[in-house]
Amino acid sequence: MAQHKHPPHFPPPLAAFGGVVPEAPAWFNEAMADGPERFSVTVQGAPIETLAWGQRGDPGLLLLHGNGAHADWFSFVAPQLKAGRRVVAMSFSGMGGSGWRTQYSVAQWADEALAVAEAAGLFDAPVLPTVAAHSFGGFALMNLAFRHGERLARAIIMDTPLRPPPGIDGRRRHRAENLRSARVYDSEAEALMRFRFLPPQGCGHPYVADVIARRGLKQVVGPQGRPGWVWRFDPFLFRHFDFGRPYRDLKQAHCPVTLVRGGRSRLVTPELMAHAVALAPPGTPVLELVDADHHLMVDQPQALAGLLDGLVPRA
Repeated sequence: MAQHKHPPHFPPPLAAFGGVVPEAPAWFNEAMADGPERFSVTVQGAPIETLAWGQRGDPGLLLLHGNGAHADWFSFVAPQLKAGRRVVAMSFSGMGGSGWRTQYSVAQWADEALAVAEAAGLFDAPVLPTVAAHSFGGFALMNLAFRHGERLARAIIMDTPLRPPPGIDGRRRHRAENLRSARVYDSEAEALMRFRFLPPQGCGHPYVADVIARRGLKQVVGPQGRPGWVWRFDPFLFRHFDFGRPYRDLKQAHCPVTLVRGGRSRLVTPELMAHAVALAPPGTPVLELVDADHHLMVDQPQALAGLLDGLVPRA
């Protein structure tokens, strides 16, 4: 009889720390000390959280996060890339410090990315900007490359699961049917100890998990009027969500595309990457970040910076 493999169990990466900040190596502390400019760009009525490093006028790089994440997932990667570049990260509407909407779409997120690139000075350089997107953010980048690719030097799509249509449609329905209000935690420490990655994976760098989890929380007034903490994410984001046409977008991208996967990624299998390659413009290169699961910046933050460094020009 065939045996079904159960996915491995991963404990919450910060459970053992009790809310205390894990010790971090010098390179990470130096990167975090190199803080960005923080401002918002209003796009179609919503403020979009924007982080920027480096000088306006230098070659530009825009970093787009995945589902449920926020701009600070790149706060320790961007400083490694800012020499001779203008590096910008943003939070899509409904996530991070950006505003919430009553309905969302991949195309709208692409509009937000373009507006942030313009406002943050990424078109001030003598060369077109590069955009790199992780996971679900890759769908917004595909749409941007289809609609405005002539304004981009390159689209770098990192571990984005481009499933056949029924798989994506089913996932969207499942999400819509299981939405519920955000849980309010009694303390920041409790929330941090419950933080997990989706999809589940291990974490060899708890100091990275601490930054993205801690900066993904906000304080609120709880049900009994006491302080509480919630994740900075619209829990009803997928109630009214337009996924768009990612297969068309990738196939008709109007700029060069580079596909990247984590070498250990269980979300983007070699078979799914082959599916994406078949849809992508002919000659699209595929790069692999060795010894990385789906969350590339968590598993290999320095190697990810090195990969991007090789793809983005500098002044």
